[in-house]
Amino acid sequence: MNSRRSFLKIAGLSTLAGITLPQLAKSAFKEAAGKQVRINTGDIILFQGDSITDAGRSKKVVLPNTTTGMGSGYAMLSASKLLLKHPEKNLTFFNRGISGDKVFQLRDRWEAECLQLKPSVLSILIGVNDYWATNKHAYTGTIETYHNDFKALLELTFKSLPEVKVIIGEPFALRGVKEVDDSWYPEFNKFRQVARDLSDQFNTGFIPYQSIFDKATQVKPGSYWTTDGVHPSLAGAALMSNAWLEAVR
Repeated sequence: MNSRRSFLKIAGLSTLAGITLPQLAKSAFKEAAGKQVRINTGDIILFQGDSITDAGRSKKVVLPNTTTGMGSGYAMLSASKLLLKHPEKNLTFFNRGISGDKVFQLRDRWEAECLQLKPSVLSILIGVNDYWATNKHAYTGTIETYHNDFKALLELTFKSLPEVKVIIGEPFALRGVKEVDDSWYPEFNKFRQVARDLSDQFNTGFIPYQSIFDKATQVKPGSYWTTDGVHPSLAGAALMSNAWLEAVR
């Protein structure tokens, strides 16, 4: 009887209303109206953002499609899966995320670490530091700062690279896990909304990470998916990668 109960408990954690964990990102992506872009043969794919994208990558490695240059997070997992699945497409992957970055810091390095790389697909996940630094540190940026800086960055990108396909990742946080407490809300939700609104305005791909993590916490607690409420665990990085792969076709 005890072994049967253990089995049923494990089975219950592995599914959510009939959805297995590997399918969770697909289901949440669809429910939250995520948007896709197409990956074509020869595409240059650039991941940009903060520490979640950085994931410990070596800044000394500038060549594409390298393990140390891609870091250990969702960018590396997503690139490796696409390279395995589509060797015939000759895809090129770069990771230029930098820990701690806010939007204005992306802008400071945009010419060298985006525009000169001439990506055909640009994935941007930025915004958690734009809020976190006001909550925990002395940064004086506001939601208007985030909106205006992000909008200007997208305008510059499309002016310089009119054919680029952009994917915007929704900033996310898991309440009740270490760094993320009630003081984050409701203000942090405004940053999530700005990312979605700008995606709609510029007609980009969009990854609803918050919805995906929210659904995942119905299966396992937030501490299973993130180490501090923001940075993904091993399982969280895999979940993010599955979600990113839902945004491409």
